[in-house]
Amino acid sequence: MAAVLFQFLASAAVIVVAGTFLARYGDAIADLTGLGRLLVGSVLMAAATSLPELTVDLNAIRLGMPDLAVAGLMGACLCNLLILAVADLMHRSRRKMFSHASAAHSLSAAVSIALVAIAAVGILIGSRLPYEFLGIGVGPWVVLISYIGGVRLIYFDQRYSAGEAVEGPQDVRQPAGETSLAKALIFFALAAATIFMTGPFLAESAGDIAEMTGLGETFVGTALVAICTTLPELVATVAAVRMGAFDLAVGNVFGSNAINMALLAPIDAAHSGSLLAVVDPTNAITALYVIVVTTVAITGQIYQVEKRRRIVEPDATLVAILVVGAMASLYYLR
Repeated sequence: MAAVLFQFLASAAVIVVAGTFLARYGDAIADLTGLGRLLVGSVLMAAATSLPELTVDLNAIRLGMPDLAVAGLMGACLCNLLILAVADLMHRSRRKMFSHASAAHSLSAAVSIALVAIAAVGILIGSRLPYEFLGIGVGPWVVLISYIGGVRLIYFDQRYSAGEAVEGPQDVRQPAGETSLAKALIFFALAAATIFMTGPFLAESAGDIAEMTGLGETFVGTALVAICTTLPELVATVAAVRMGAFDLAVGNVFGSNAINMALLAPIDAAHSGSLLAVVDPTNAITALYVIVVTTVAITGQIYQVEKRRRIVEPDATLVAILVVGAMASLYYLR
């Protein structure tokens, strides 16, 4: 047991360090290319920080644990929302952290809600739609196509916003300094590769923990594995907030949730048969929790009347409470 825990913690530590570099050089890429922090956070950095989910879940499929794979993705979405709440609570300001770009963030969040909803429907009716195309079931295909369409919407929305030259008063751009675009891309890729290679070790130890503790694949995937695979999002988001790159932070969270659902396609391709047809329906309940919490988060962004409290931010606190409550209920449903 000690060796398994050491492997688990060591893998998590490596991912944390790599996540720090992702935030630093992701911000430099956004600055040097002019793509904007929300777009870079929603797509590029979200894809990189979601690599642990991909490698962990592919390894879970190889080990014959499809529930661990799907539960890990759903749980990662919940943990990402908790990260958003923690980042908001950490941000000390008289004004709300994300208000100035609420419309753009709401679009990204809405895309993630739609994808999670499609995945939930796929889980509930997966046994009735066992059809596959290129080794991928109907549900994951719909999610993947919808993700591509959602990214296209976000891209054109950001291009339109850039054309109007609207800058948020709180998203203070930091100069890239001596960092060149080539250097930023190289170090970003190295950090992403480190996360990608470390993921399988995390998956193996998590599977052993699930077997040793008897908690079951669904709960361990939703809680333990999800918490560790979202460490890059946590580190990258906190680092982005400390740099004042709030769009990068929020884009990373909502973008990661969207791409987590898109990962159902390659994971299904690695699975023999339709993935969503064999997983526990409890995963659909987790998806509903994600939808509810995301809705609360974007409502807090859009609602402009409320003033930020010095000690407790009501929206962020409610999001944190809902995520913890969801995890607790999933424990009893395991």
